[in-house]
Amino acid sequence: MTYRDGDRLRLGLEGPTVRLSVNPRARRLSIRIDARAGEAVVVAPRERLLTQGLAFARTKAGWIADRLDARPDEAPLLPGGVVMLKGAPFRLVATGGAGAARLGRTADGAAILSGGEGEAFSRRVENLLKRQARDILTARTDAHLRTLAKEAGPGPVRVSIVDTRSRWGSCSPHNRSIRYSWRVVMAPEPVIDYLAAHEVAHLVHADHSPAYWSVVERLVGDHRPYRRWLREHGAALHAVGR
Repeated sequence: MTYRDGDRLRLGLEGPTVRLSVNPRARRLSIRIDARAGEAVVVAPRERLLTQGLAFARTKAGWIADRLDARPDEAPLLPGGVVMLKGAPFRLVATGGAGAARLGRTADGAAILSGGEGEAFSRRVENLLKRQARDILTARTDAHLRTLAKEAGPGPVRVSIVDTRSRWGSCSPHNRSIRYSWRVVMAPEPVIDYLAAHEVAHLVHADHSPAYWSVVERLVGDHRPYRRWLREHGAALHAVGR
């Protein structure tokens, strides 16, 4: 049987679902967990290796099922809940009416105050988080660009805020654009700053070579704790608003 990029298959009658993905930049077959989509992803560098990748996934069916079962519970953005913003907790408070979400304080401490009900409330809160993400990530991108002015090339960088399933950011050096997941705004500020440095450094080196990581280290110091934080807490961030 021939498999194609994007195919989804179940491992056994009641086994977990896997999605087949071709990534020419991948060096080998691998399996990753897409916590947001609730499925495993088999990654192969070439389409003809997808059959081999699927066979590998079948040998790991138990491990995949365990990882999917361990996903954090969904955390909808509803009144009375708590969401993190730059690593600090904010209580979600309904104000009535149809006003946009805003930062504020109540007797219980920092809060996000918003109008709307149900999905409208959630949408307003998410929009506020996206605005916050754009502000801080644009500022940190500009700061790192100034540090690397001679190496990163002339001209501004276009920053976009998106909601990706797995990648926290991506950089396209050829058109000087960087895309960030808005969800990273829930992480502590040093982690947010690391992500901006990670993407800006790709304007100097498009790969993940030792020379590239040397640039990242110049910008934020030891980057390993920030990468570890995203690995350990990333699934929880992707569960927010679901």
